[in-house]
Amino acid sequence: MTKPNDVTQNFLDSSQYQTQSILQYEAIYGEDFVSPGGRAMAIEMIGRLQLAPGSRVLDVGCGLGGSAFVMASEFGLRVDGIDLSKNMLEIANQKLRTRGLTDQVRFEWGDCLQLHRTDSYDAIYSRDVFLHIHDKTRLFSVLKSALRVGGQLLFTDYCCGPKPWSEDFTAYVANRGYSLHSPEEYGRLLAQAGFSQVVAEDVSAQFVEILRSDLDRIGALEVEQSVRDKLEHSWRQKLARSSTGDHRWGLFTAVKQPRDSNSPNHTGETT
Repeated sequence: MTKPNDVTQNFLDSSQYQTQSILQYEAIYGEDFVSPGGRAMAIEMIGRLQLAPGSRVLDVGCGLGGSAFVMASEFGLRVDGIDLSKNMLEIANQKLRTRGLTDQVRFEWGDCLQLHRTDSYDAIYSRDVFLHIHDKTRLFSVLKSALRVGGQLLFTDYCCGPKPWSEDFTAYVANRGYSLHSPEEYGRLLAQAGFSQVVAEDVSAQFVEILRSDLDRIGALEVEQSVRDKLEHSWRQKLARSSTGDHRWGLFTAVKQPRDSNSPNHTGETT
C-alpha cells in the first residue's frame, strides 16, 4: 500500500494534469512533451544511456509519450511507458496510434511503487516525476529490482535548497503535494538503495535557461490573454524561486551492479 501522502491519480487528473493544463504544457515544451527542455533535452538524456538498439526501457511517468517516441524512432529501443495520470495516457495512446510505433512502444496506467517486474529492463528513464512520490526509499528499491544487472537509472527531477525556504516556495510545494530533496540528498538515497556509480548533478543553471526560453514561447501562444498572463506569472515565479536557490533541478544516473560487486556506490556529486 502507498503512504497516505503519496499522490493519487484523482489528485493529478483533477489538479495539475487536467486535460486543458496538459495541452498548455505541451504548447510550451513542444509537441508530445510536458517536461523541461522538450525534445532536445530528451535526445540528450537518452543519448547518455548509450543503449544498443533493441534494449528494453521503462519510462516512468511517460506523460504524452514524447521521450518514448524518441527512444523508439531515433534509438531503436523498446519502451514500456507507465503513468499515474489517465488524462496523460489517453492523449499518449492517441498519439501512439498515429506514430506507427505500436510494435516498439506500449503505454499503460501504472503506479511505479507497485511494479512487479524483476530483472526486466536495461534502463529506467524518468523526467520530473519523482517529485510526486513521497516514499523515495521504496521507489528506488522497486526501480532497482526492475532493472537487470548492469541496468541504468537516469532521471531528472525538481529539487530544493536547504531550509528554511521562502514562504512562496513553501506554499508552492505544499499546494502541489510535492516531496523535494536536494541533489545531494538524492545522491545519498540512491547509494543507500544499493545503486553503484551514482552521479548527482545540480543542473539548476540549465533549468533557468529553459525557463527563460519558455517565457518567449508563452508570449507567442495563441490563447486568451488571461491564460497567457497566468502562465507568464507562474514561470516568472519559478525563475524567482530558482534565483534564491530554493527551487533547483537535478540530473541523476546510477547503475545496478551484481550483489558481490565491490564498486563504490557514490562516485560523485556535481553542484
